[in-house]
Amino acid sequence: MSVRLERMEEFALLTLNRPEALNALSFAILAEIREALDEAARMEGTRALFITGAGDKAFCAGADIKELRNRSLVDQRRGAEFGQAVFARLDRLPVPSVALVNGYAFGGGLELALAATFRLCSANAVFGLPEVKLGLIPGYGGTQRLPRVIGEARALDMILTGRSVKAEEAERIGLVHRLVGEGDLREAGLEFARRFSGYSLPVLEFARRAVQRGSDLNLHEGLQLEAELSTLAYRTRDAEEGMAAFEEKRKPEFTDG
Repeated sequence: MSVRLERMEEFALLTLNRPEALNALSFAILAEIREALDEAARMEGTRALFITGAGDKAFCAGADIKELRNRSLVDQRRGAEFGQAVFARLDRLPVPSVALVNGYAFGGGLELALAATFRLCSANAVFGLPEVKLGLIPGYGGTQRLPRVIGEARALDMILTGRSVKAEEAERIGLVHRLVGEGDLREAGLEFARRFSGYSLPVLEFARRAVQRGSDLNLHEGLQLEAELSTLAYRTRDAEEGMAAFEEKRKPEFTDG
């Protein structure tokens, strides 16, 4: 299998397992990713999902270019919509996700990482959307998610020039949440995820939805959305437990209810 899903303590780990091709994305691998994401969503007790690439050279070097040639316009459109739909599954996963970027994250690889909730990278990570160099533009969400992460000006600079961004710059411009200069990237991921994994999963999802959906709304509509989701959070058992624990000066015991 080119995509491997396994347990990593209280988390799930999805690995792109095609190191001989720098973990490039074929349509078959996209289908495997879709199935793995669906399985991860069903895994009981999972607090978050990690995504990484096999080997130390690449997280994912992008689409398999051979598959993109000599296709009809209808097939090209369907291919873009398929890739977008797979990455949207990651975006809507009921648990937070963390991309562990080791090495190259180009094209579809960067678009995959952008669909994750968080991004951590090793010192050898390199990011880019080089599609313009092939006479193309990003098609799996890059033109939409990248500006939302680093701002329109920086996104246009990367997309229109096709230039790559190394790990230090990626951290500086907010493309990644943390640069792991030394040590094991997976161990750093575990430490990072445990900062939020003990909280109520429904409440974490409400907070994610408020931020993500709010970016497409004006301020008034966004505040209405926040009020609706905040009200839903108040109705959870975890909210009752959290407030009671605060008053009783003890650590809350959340049950995801």
